[in-house]
Formats: sequence, structure tokens, C-alpha cells
Amino acid sequence: MPSARIFVATVFGGSLEVAEELMPCLEEEGYDVNIFDEPKLSDLTDEKLPDIAVFCISTTGSGDFPPNFADFAHALDATGAPIAGLKYGLIALGDSSYPTYCGAGRRLDELLTEYGAQRIGERLEIDATEVLQPYQEALDWADEWIKLL
Repeated sequence: MPSARIFVATVFGGSLEVAEELMPCLEEEGYDVNIFDEPKLSDLTDEKLPDIAVFCISTTGSGDFPPNFADFAHALDATGAPIAGLKYGLIALGDSSYPTYCGAGRRLDELLTEYGAQRIGERLEIDATEVLQPYQEALDWADEWIKLL
């Protein structure tokens, strides 16, 4: 059974809710899915890379990673993890009234690409000023994204 890992960066739980809604979509496609809401870089790189990874990333402060994800992101940036060939999707949540809209998601996307990971499809950016239920927009994205796998 192919593996999927969902990595969550959240402060108030919006990204975790998105991840929990995505899980059954991937399971229906035959993936063994795990959600990491306190992720460590080793959750991605230990043993073998997952067949796919999904990152559900909120932005805090001045485009920063939420506290539960900061160590993961800093370790990736500092070590250049062995992730060449990783296939991933990325959902960034933010508030467009701030100049750093989806800054954490965009930064993670750059890091993953820099170290050889391959994003499948487009990055989804969900604007809190326009969307009350981010998981619904994420599910619509997932329907199309899964077809690309």
C-alpha cells in the first residue's frame, strides 16, 4: 500500500482541520495516511520517503511558521534534508490583509524545491478573508490534485 504523510503547521487548528478532511480522500485512493501535527524532520526523512506528502501550512506573524512547525522548517533549512524525488502537494492558509500572505507556505515550497522535492500541481492558497471553511476549498483542490498522482 502506498504511503501518504500529511504535515500540519497550525496555530488555531484550521490547517489541522484541512488535513483531517483530506485524510479520507487519500485513503479512498488506496494510501496509508498519517497526519503529523507536531512534525519533526525525521517524520519525513526516516526510513524511506513517503510516496506522497501533503503540507497544510498556516502563516503567523510576519510570514512565520507556526510554533508547532518551526523546528521542522528550521531543520530542513539548516540541513538540506535528503528529499530529492519526494512528490508533494501544498496547501497554504493565510490572510491577504497582511503583506506576508501565505508567507510560510511559500517559503516551505521554496525549501522543498531547493532540496529536490517535486511539487505535483499548483500550490493552493486559501485566503481567510474570503473563505470561512478552508477545508471545503481544500477538498475541491484535492479532487483535482489526486488525479495528477
